[in-house]
Amino acid sequence: MPRIVVTHAVKDVKHWASKGDERVKDIASFGSEVVSYVAADGSNQVAVSGNVHDMEGMMAYMQSPEAAEAMEAHGVIQPLIIHFEAPPPE
Repeated sequence: MPRIVVTHAVKDVKHWASKGDERVKDIASFGSEVVSYVAADGSNQVAVSGNVHDMEGMMAYMQSPEAAEAMEAHGVIQPLIIHFEAPPPE
């Protein structure tokens, strides 16, 4: 199960942070162990990490009207940058 990290900016960090429970529910169908992060420098940069057990489900959700609605409600500023856990060195 790959771990991913998604980074992006938000309009209001406190508002975005208050939506953490909603994010966990939105991601639950394809991911688990969801953690939200705010930038240590106090900027409007944030991140979300999680273990993804259904990559196709995640990609479908990310392109759905429901995801667009949630991102708008949470104050997400595009673009989203998705990072995948690097494979271990050989």
